[in-house]
Amino acid sequence: MLRVMKNFGLDDLRLVNPDEFDAYRLEGIAHRTADLIEACSIHESLDDAIGDATFVVGTTARARTAGRTYLRARDAARSIGERIVEADPPERVAILFGREDRGLTNEALDRCHAVSIIPTVPEYSSLNLAQAALVLAYEIFLVVDGGLEELPRGRRATRPPTQQELEQTFDAIADGLSRIDFYKARKPEAVMRTLRTIITRADPDLREARLLAAVGYEIGNYLDRRAGAPGEDQRGDGSDTAESKA
Repeated sequence: MLRVMKNFGLDDLRLVNPDEFDAYRLEGIAHRTADLIEACSIHESLDDAIGDATFVVGTTARARTAGRTYLRARDAARSIGERIVEADPPERVAILFGREDRGLTNEALDRCHAVSIIPTVPEYSSLNLAQAALVLAYEIFLVVDGGLEELPRGRRATRPPTQQELEQTFDAIADGLSRIDFYKARKPEAVMRTLRTIITRADPDLREARLLAAVGYEIGNYLDRRAGAPGEDQRGDGSDTAESKA
């Protein structure tokens, strides 16, 4: 739970009558969470723990017979996010997780404005505490933070190629394919149109475009080297002529 909170920016852990709370052992398991452990509060009752919350979301593996407001995890996260991001001032939201072995009691669920369910296969619906917390915390993080931080690119990523540089790539590929008689019964224009679509859809950077062009250039260079090698057939395929076999 501590690592999940640290991963997704949650910072207020409240425990209700825990069987054991060993801060030293917890920090040894969940590294770099000393600040969360220090801020953690222990309460004698659930009412005391959630007394200052304006919106309480419980968690359960399955809907029960009571007529509660059930939300999928993503919808619950959206409701939570609205109260954190859009409300002025932001509301205090509590998310309740039950014991690992039996979850939340009906009495605890009675105190919830909504109950979140994480969809799973019906045959095995139960998640352990850390799994359930991770899924819900991740969904809340996407709503609140947006998860818009730019993902890392390859170390060699370069600028996009200009249209002129792309045309040079296409010309090199077209020439290389022509040199190996790739087109045969195919129409060169149709082949290159398809390759253009594939390459532009891939959105290559300049380095990648130049690598594709190099493939076309090297086809021609290889054939030129083979054609100029002593004893090699001028067609460049390395096969002997009928006369040389005789």
